[in-house]
Amino acid sequence: MIEHDPDLTAVVQELWDNDINRLRPGTDYRISLQNKAAYLSNLSDGKEAAGSPLFTYVDETIFKKETFLVDMSEFKEQLHRIWFELYARRGSSRPDSSGFEHVFVGETRGGHTVIGFHNWIQLYLQEKLGHIDYKGYSVKANSPEPDEKKHILALQFSWKNGIKPKGSIFVGVSPEFEFALYTLCFITSPNERVRVSFSLYDVEIVCHHYNQKHIGTTYPVLIRYQDVQ
Repeated sequence: MIEHDPDLTAVVQELWDNDINRLRPGTDYRISLQNKAAYLSNLSDGKEAAGSPLFTYVDETIFKKETFLVDMSEFKEQLHRIWFELYARRGSSRPDSSGFEHVFVGETRGGHTVIGFHNWIQLYLQEKLGHIDYKGYSVKANSPEPDEKKHILALQFSWKNGIKPKGSIFVGVSPEFEFALYTLCFITSPNERVRVSFSLYDVEIVCHHYNQKHIGTTYPVLIRYQDVQ
């Protein structure tokens, strides 16, 4: 069991409280969860748990909002190394991957498996273009059922002829919130899983390091919904 990190929780709660560009579920965007995703072994029978796209509406005016950056050269260099510096991922002989591409864009391995791809905006845009086939939501035993009005979702989908058996994403949050949260977890935690609580959510942030210099992957895992008075 991963213990809560109270100091990190306080900072993440502040990030959440100050995420003024976060979308409102059911107002700024709407999703259709449909049914629980099938096991991979059952996908070949042609039956799908989700016959319609995940996103039914997104107010695209939000994509015109600016995200402001502080001009601090040393910090910018550190962010570039963590997120954008290329490295050779497993199975590759040359540096052709980065933390940002893996997490916010998505990659394929062997032409059949989707890896990374933990960003809701990329998911929405690719689904809009017809490149994503949403297969349904994922939920483990003893895990809370997903909710269309909440901001975290585990799901299954296909992309570029590859399958993502299970992915976990924030939905509707701003890019700056995700970028700040994942960077904070990478810098402050020597472990590759850290447990934090904020707003309605008790989550683990998975943050795998690559050579202790780069983000290999990072994403949220919902533990439970909190009772907030």
